[in-house]
Amino acid sequence: MNLTKNNTKYTFYDGPPFATGLPHHGHITAGTIKDVVTRYWSQNGRFVERRFGWDCHGLPVEVEINKLLDIKTKEDMLKYGIKAYNDKCRSIVMKYSQEWRRYVTRFGRWIDFDNDYKTMDLNFMESVWWVFKQIFEKNLVYRKCKIMPYSPACTTVLSNFEAGSNYKVIDDPSIYIAMPLLEKPEVKIVAWTTTPWTLPSNLALAVNPNFEYQHIKTDKEQLIISTPRLTETLKQLKITKFEVVAKMKGSDLHGLEYKPLFDDFSNFREKGCFKVYTADFVTSEDGTGIVHIAPAFGEDDYKVGIKYNFIEPDSPLCPIDESGYFTEKFPLVKKMHFKEADKVIIETLKKNGRLLGSGTIKHNYPCCYRTDTPLMYRVINHLI
Repeated sequence: MNLTKNNTKYTFYDGPPFATGLPHHGHITAGTIKDVVTRYWSQNGRFVERRFGWDCHGLPVEVEINKLLDIKTKEDMLKYGIKAYNDKCRSIVMKYSQEWRRYVTRFGRWIDFDNDYKTMDLNFMESVWWVFKQIFEKNLVYRKCKIMPYSPACTTVLSNFEAGSNYKVIDDPSIYIAMPLLEKPEVKIVAWTTTPWTLPSNLALAVNPNFEYQHIKTDKEQLIISTPRLTETLKQLKITKFEVVAKMKGSDLHGLEYKPLFDDFSNFREKGCFKVYTADFVTSEDGTGIVHIAPAFGEDDYKVGIKYNFIEPDSPLCPIDESGYFTEKFPLVKKMHFKEADKVIIETLKKNGRLLGSGTIKHNYPCCYRTDTPLMYRVINHLI
């Protein structure tokens, strides 16, 4: 580098690795490609400041410390103390730095380890915030509520690539629920879900405007199910005898009001909740042709809430905290993990006569690739 230090600079931004783990073939491959670029420009007379860097922030460090300290929630971390937690993180970030230096040097990469930088250095962090400030002042940053893949175990959102990288075949509940019409309680709309933990947040039902739906009468009750899903639904509910009372289009069901599953948020009715709305995303591939809508836990659900104006765009109902535990907003399962709450919610629905049928389904479910725990899709806004 001394031969070219007075020449025109060539700036190369290198995404630095974490030193909390040992280098693997992926690091070596990427490092080789980077070395080709910087070596090429250096040999063409440009000055390339090839400083090695260390990424000291983010989940890899936190996951290691959380295991070490048995920290499971954000509340646990706050009790431990932010300063003490940061100090503990700093203590391990350079754990394998010498091994990295040996591997990379042995591989022949032209890089300066003696004049390295660390993202935990104050001047580095200040430079990042300065850049962000410039972008903000140019009105190029905006704040928006969005449904994102989310890891409660890590209390962070994931990219779609990360969320799709660790699917596991698991057994989930498969339940059919009854939604009695407000004006005709004897007639019940049938919905299906594999996520009972989202039912306390149910604010609407969605039907396909172009599907045919049937109002049928069995020995015990009257049900509304889509024609494309009628045979399979009745099979799952073990219903063999019924008569058709009426047939109608999905658009005919639009606006019908129903009784919510739980009374905790019944006052939301004045906002336009607990109604049947039409939506083109409703398919005939599974379920009943009637989709349970929880705007805080699904992208399509959120869009329905916005379209029909029955949710606040920045704060749809979300009774689950950052770590995946129910809050005091829904006392029935307060402080229970969202997956553990399934059993209590199902039992309560059964006790209240709202459970038509239940079983299990084996399907692919996204899990956090760092902690191997279930993910959720949830609303993310500036409060999180």
